[in-house]
Amino acid sequence: MNLQRRIADRTGEFLLFAVTPPRLTTGPEQTKQIAEVTLERLRPVGIDGLVLYDIDDESDRNPDERPFPFLPTMDPAVYLARDLVALDVPAIVYRAVSKYAEDGLRSWLYDQDAAQALSVFVGASSRGKAVETSLTRAYELRAEARPDLLLGGVAIPERHSRTRNEHLRLVAKQTAGCSFFVTQVVYDVNAAKDLVSDYRYECVAHGLEAVPIVFTFSVCGSVKTLEFLQWLGVDVPRWIENDLRHADDTLDASYNQAVDTAVELIAFCRRVGVPLGLNVESVSIRKVEIEASVRLAARLRAELGR
Repeated sequence: MNLQRRIADRTGEFLLFAVTPPRLTTGPEQTKQIAEVTLERLRPVGIDGLVLYDIDDESDRNPDERPFPFLPTMDPAVYLARDLVALDVPAIVYRAVSKYAEDGLRSWLYDQDAAQALSVFVGASSRGKAVETSLTRAYELRAEARPDLLLGGVAIPERHSRTRNEHLRLVAKQTAGCSFFVTQVVYDVNAAKDLVSDYRYECVAHGLEAVPIVFTFSVCGSVKTLEFLQWLGVDVPRWIENDLRHADDTLDASYNQAVDTAVELIAFCRRVGVPLGLNVESVSIRKVEIEASVRLAARLRAELGR
């Protein structure tokens, strides 16, 4: 069964890997080489789909100094069309919709092949950010232009811990056309389980069938990577932070932590009847962390039902 079928049938149990397109200043030959290396790394893993992030400057959301500087990256749609032609699984292309005018977003939607592409729409990072197209309007455009294009939304367990209403956001996004959700990196398993549980019973209350929630995992090979994850809004429980800061091998410790968290979430989602997927990424560009993320994806592949 392909990725689209697993999402549409709400069977879940699929594996994604996420990458950030090369920097905007990267030359065409180097960009092509990066794409080739990426596909070569991932081919033995057996992923069901490749996620392509649409990076936006989020300094308006967090005034603290960014541990790694923001560097503009290529449009993921351009990267896919030009450099990832050898990709043999569907691509999930993120769209930070606030950056795009309606006409451009509509045109992009019309150009997509629903058999090969999916999308995740992301809203503005803060209320004060300039917005070309709102998330609500983007949902409307997709319904008007390409209702056959499977659409995903963002789920943030940490926000649910603070506001207790993220499950209501998910139901609203599902009603607006979302067929799956993708979380940011998960370190707090209890926050993720709280969101899954509340979403499950909110669906029951509204007579809805739960759609797949895709949990994202990433290794952390240094204190600086840990600080970057926290800057991005990832809640790292204090005991895990202590473990990582004082581990003899931070990368190995975070790898094991990610496996344990994923296994626990898989069992929980199966028990409560919420379909799930897993997504692995590296927030660092260090080769050792990228390669560890690929190993993590291969390890988690074995935990998913085929």
